[in-house]
Parts: sequence; structure tokens; C-alpha cells
Amino acid sequence: MTAPRLYFVAAESSGDLLAREVIDRIRVKKPEVHVSGIGGAEMASIGIESPIDISPLSILGLFEGVKVYATVVKLADIAADAIIADAPDVVVLVDSWGFMLRVAQRVRTRAPHIRLVKLIGPQVWATRPGRAKPLSATVDHLLCMHEIEAPFYEPYGLKTTVIGNPALSRHEWGRPGEFRSRHGIPADAQAILVLPGSRRSEIKRVAPALVEAARILKESDPDREIIMAPAASVAAEFADAFPDATDWATVSHDASERYDAMVAADLALACSGTVTTELAMQGTPMIVAYKTGWLTWALARGFLYQKRHITLLNIISDDQEIVPEFVQTQQTPDLIAARALYWLTNPDVLAEQRAAQQIALSRMKEGDRDAAEIAADVILTEAVA
Repeated sequence: MTAPRLYFVAAESSGDLLAREVIDRIRVKKPEVHVSGIGGAEMASIGIESPIDISPLSILGLFEGVKVYATVVKLADIAADAIIADAPDVVVLVDSWGFMLRVAQRVRTRAPHIRLVKLIGPQVWATRPGRAKPLSATVDHLLCMHEIEAPFYEPYGLKTTVIGNPALSRHEWGRPGEFRSRHGIPADAQAILVLPGSRRSEIKRVAPALVEAARILKESDPDREIIMAPAASVAAEFADAFPDATDWATVSHDASERYDAMVAADLALACSGTVTTELAMQGTPMIVAYKTGWLTWALARGFLYQKRHITLLNIISDDQEIVPEFVQTQQTPDLIAARALYWLTNPDVLAEQRAAQQIALSRMKEGDRDAAEIAADVILTEAVA
């Protein structure tokens, strides 16, 4: 019997990381499996070279997506061609709703015998529950993060497996002393970590408010240390946007010290996203910011978004704000800095925040197995189905 052939597609940095983790588990379980794929630096680090550049897919918002629609369609065509040429048994489509649906539809039409697995579903419980129907009609199996997702797919008969939040499976704990020592940050200095995002659009729309808020905090107390850790995928864009950042802050582009930086900080100012769960795991209090295009925001608030909050830690806590959010008009440096300053001068508040985040994390777990481990087992089962 020939070894199974798998093909992973990841369009953004968080999906690229998850794909790499799942592939690592698969190779341990079945070393003979052939794996190809489309992705970024994480997949490349384990020998999977992408035939296309995925960076144009780092977009944010409905109308921002419309602007690059032709590019998305072209890349979906190219991706489908690459998949068909590789002739896999299973294609695993990681996150990135719009692009992955287009890829899946093209593969389904041209090669209906190939099994399609969606790894991480669209947030049907928060926006657009109508996405459940087209996804169910296109893929064979959905690996979702939360139990609250599965009921949306039951009417359409899509097989679903809950794997839990992948971020909770990353057991690498940060080493605060090593990060501070490596970068010359005194052990007793207050440190604020800025996590400005992993998409180009986030560097444009979210990062300026976070960076300026950090500058205000630095100016109010020159002894405070500022750490900035933009994702490697947007390192160049961050450097172009904030050329003087290294003059008054420690800027780290090294993914290997990501968790060290988190646990070394007394407080994080973060762009909304997967990173908020990672911060909570490291026990780092945080303030979250987010901004998208105004037309996108108006449509989301008026018609699409069903929750009061955007941060998963808040949503999973019965939609209560345990993590402060500064969104759209509220995303201003002064408001963010004022909340941060209040927390930094009230240690008891920071302690309460850490405790609240841990309670939220406990609601996001799925048994004792790693998300990547569960996903690997399902994908291998699909490969021999």
C-alpha cells in the first residue's frame, strides 16, 4: 500500500504555525507520509517549500478584501493547479475563510475524489452563521476549536471534530530573566510589550495607536522599558512605519524569543488575534486594540457581528469584558495609555486581570490532548477513508 499523500494550505502566519505543528505530529505517527503544501516560513522550516507567495493574502476586512479580490481569485486558481498536480489523498485547508473556500471549491470541481479537511472553521458563532452551509457543501470534515461551533453544522451533515484552541497546546513557557538579560533590561524595571499584529493592514491601522500609547508611557516614566515584537511576516513593514522605534524601545523580530518577551512584560498592548490567548497562557495582563475599514465596521456592527466583544477571552467569558478592548473610535493612544497607566500603578488590578484570564483559558480546553495531536489523527484517518 502506497504512503498517504497530504497537501496543506496556510495563507497567514497563524495558520502557517498550526500547519507546521500538525505536520510535525503526523510525521511522528507516520514517517512515510508524503507532505507538500503552500505556506510561509513555519512550513518552510520543516522542508515544505511553497510554490506561491502567500503574503498578498494578509488582508483585513471586507472592503480591504474586495480591493485585492482579483489577486485572491488568481492565487486560488494557482493553488488549485498546484494541488491537482501533486495528486494528494487529502488537502488540509488551514483557517483563512474566503481564500480557502475558493481553493476548496476549485479542487472539489476538478478532483472530487480528493478528501478536503478544513482546519479551523469560520467564526459562525460570532459573524455570518450562513457560512456553515457553503462550507458543509464543499469539505468533508471540519476541525473546529470550540463546542459552540458544532451545532451550526449539524443541519447540513458536516462531520466535525472539536480539537480545542491550538494556542493552548503550545507548552513552551517563557523565560523572563533570559529575555531581560539578553536585551539589557533591568530586572526591576517595568516593561510594556507591544504586539502590533501579523498583517500588513494591522501595521497600518492598529500599530500606530499601540506604538504611540507606548511612547506616552515611556515619556511619563523614562525608566519604563518598552519591548516591541512585530511578527516576522511584517518586520519590514514595521521598520518602515516606525524607523525610530529602536531609539527608545527594544525591537525583537526573533520568533524564538516570543514567549520570553511575553512573560518578561508587566503588561502587553496587543492587536486583537491569536496572540491574546498566548499572552493569557503566559500570565501577562493585556489591553487589546483593533481597527478596520469604516465600511467593514459599519456592516459588521449593523448586520454581521453577533457579539459585544472581539477578543476570544471575553467572548468565552459569556461576552463579558475581562480584557479591555479599544476598537475603532476608541482606539486612540491617549485612551490606551490612560488605562495602561492605571493598571501599572495598581498591582492589585494586574493580579485580578491575570486570575480572570486563567478562568477564561480553562473554558477553552478540550480534554487533555493537544489540538495538533487530535488534528493529526483525524487527517490520517481521512487519508485512508
